[in-house]
Amino acid sequence: MAYKITEECTMCGTCAAECPSQAISEGKDRYVIDQDACTECGTCVDVCPAEAIVEV
Repeated sequence: MAYKITEECTMCGTCAAECPSQAISEGKDRYVIDQDACTECGTCVDVCPAEAIVEV
C-alpha cells in the first residue's frame, strides 16, 4: 500500500529518521513521502506519534 502524511503531522521528524529508504523529507507544512523511493514497508506508520501517516 502507498502511504501519505496527513495534515495531522506535527513536523517531529520521527518518520524521516526511521525511514529505511530515505523516502521522507521535510515539506512546507508537513513531511512528505516520495512515492518513487518508498518501499511501502510501513515503518513510518508504526513510529509516527501523531498517527498522521495513512494508506492511500
